[in-house]
Amino acid sequence: MTVISIPLPVGRSVAWRRRLAQFGPSGLLGLVVLTFWVLAALFGPALLARSGAQGGGAVFAPINAHHWLGTDYLGRDMLARVIEGARYTVGVALVATLLASGTGTLLALLAAASGRWIDGTLSRLLDTLTAIPSKMFALLIVAGFGSSVPVLILTAAVIYVPGAYRIGRSLAVNINAMDYVTVARTRGEGTWYVMRREILPNILGPMLADLGLRFVYVVLLLASLSFLGLGVQPPMADWGSLVRENIGALADGGASVIAPAGAIASLTIAVNLVIDNLPGRKARERGAR
Repeated sequence: MTVISIPLPVGRSVAWRRRLAQFGPSGLLGLVVLTFWVLAALFGPALLARSGAQGGGAVFAPINAHHWLGTDYLGRDMLARVIEGARYTVGVALVATLLASGTGTLLALLAAASGRWIDGTLSRLLDTLTAIPSKMFALLIVAGFGSSVPVLILTAAVIYVPGAYRIGRSLAVNINAMDYVTVARTRGEGTWYVMRREILPNILGPMLADLGLRFVYVVLLLASLSFLGLGVQPPMADWGSLVRENIGALADGGASVIAPAGAIASLTIAVNLVIDNLPGRKARERGAR
């Protein structure tokens, strides 16, 4: 008698556990820290609305039972300020990064799938933009149009579009030379189909990794602008402006200046840990060797 075994479907929870197990210890640590800051940006300000962030307490108070990260230069609870600042640091940087990477990837696909004239024109225009130092360009835009959240988002996006374009184009050009792309063109498929169905799925993984690195660059750019007083303006505050506001506590090593700086460091390190441990990346590196 023949016994036929029917494989049981793997549950979603088991699949998620397998994916998380592929990250490794350092990748899971980065994922936990990154998730914490994303949740803090989404829900933190509402949860800490009544946490005593209005001020009136002791200025630059040390860490204690009532203020886990001390107080700032106006006596406001520093934990509430850092979590509130996550909304602008993470939110503005994420929107700018998605805009930069999305635009750069789209232009890269267009350049690779189109003729040499479009490829050359896009490449030379973006090379011109790359020649301008990023911080100098940001300072000029902010000085000319003022500092607001939309201006900061557009400025950061424009600065990092060329980098995303260069990475995407280098990948897309190689894919465009593959036989299956030639077959798609032979059977009459248009440029949009080739971009969307043939090239994009094959460069999506590396572009997601590049998106994470670009997010780190945007966070550091916006933090540096805010530290110079040209980023997010009061009463809003991101982590860079919190460092600038509480710079007076630096001589005594106060928590009010160390906390936002540590938040920037933890976010950037967490993103890099997640990128370095993306599922399948180590296997691809072993295969390349």
